[in-house]
Amino acid sequence: MREQPGNIQTQAPSQGNYFDPVVLSSLGDLEISSRLVVEGFISGLHKSPYHGFNVEFAEHRQYLPGDDLRHIDWKAAAKSDKLHLKQFEEETNLKAYFVLDTSASMQFPERGVTKLEYAKILIASLSFLLLRQRDATGFFGVSEQIVEHVPPRGHLGHLQAILDALTRLDGHSQTRIAENLTSVAERVSRRGLIVIVSDLLQDADLVLEGLRLLRHRKHDVLVFQILTPEELEFPFQGYVRFEDMETHGQILTDPQALRRDYVSKMTGLLDYYRNGCLQEHVDYVLLRTSDPLDKALSTYLRHRMSRLKG
Repeated sequence: MREQPGNIQTQAPSQGNYFDPVVLSSLGDLEISSRLVVEGFISGLHKSPYHGFNVEFAEHRQYLPGDDLRHIDWKAAAKSDKLHLKQFEEETNLKAYFVLDTSASMQFPERGVTKLEYAKILIASLSFLLLRQRDATGFFGVSEQIVEHVPPRGHLGHLQAILDALTRLDGHSQTRIAENLTSVAERVSRRGLIVIVSDLLQDADLVLEGLRLLRHRKHDVLVFQILTPEELEFPFQGYVRFEDMETHGQILTDPQALRRDYVSKMTGLLDYYRNGCLQEHVDYVLLRTSDPLDKALSTYLRHRMSRLKG
């Protein structure tokens, strides 16, 4: 959705709040942004029930270039002529894959933080957290088809490959997140955690069918639906010409006359997704682009802890 003329501007945040997506977006560097979010979040873990969450040693594996030197078992190395790393239980149990919707609708709004920018910082932050925990992390960028694929790796140096892929992606083409979930399911053979980040502005039945397929393949699935306050509240005033960002169709209308019906239909759509995900045992989270990103990290950790306890 694009509204013309006069986009609503996002209110400027406090410059000290590094969780604020507006501040992070202004930095213009995914790595800096993700580190600020994760390191700031971790510094507060002593106040949360997740403090002390760790992983247990499982086995050794041979050292590979790019692996973190801190995990080399020097005692084992002294007994042989090869370097080996300690491999941890979480590393052997979890592979995570992010699926990012890069369709044109993710470029809304034209001013302020777009859904795509917010999603990129979210994925960069969660990838940093996963890799810091030595979990193998991969990435799919999708629009009408899969346009980026980064295979999962489990060392922190792999973060750069994910950041590079995120940086290359711009919003274009039409939304086909549902069809791409089938493609992702076909490519991911080993069960893992699939994290989908999208505005989900597509036929909800098709999207839920794709989620059902992922669950049938025994994946844990976490969905972040990202929308703007404008899309949720429809606060536009006066006669406005709206343009569909994917089809470029236009309509001139009075938003105030449509607001009640629009908000009702949007609320119905969100409830449909929420209930559909609940039935499929998929974790569903609605995020506004104005939401602090530590909310997303907290949601991920709650999901992860419940999965491990299960």
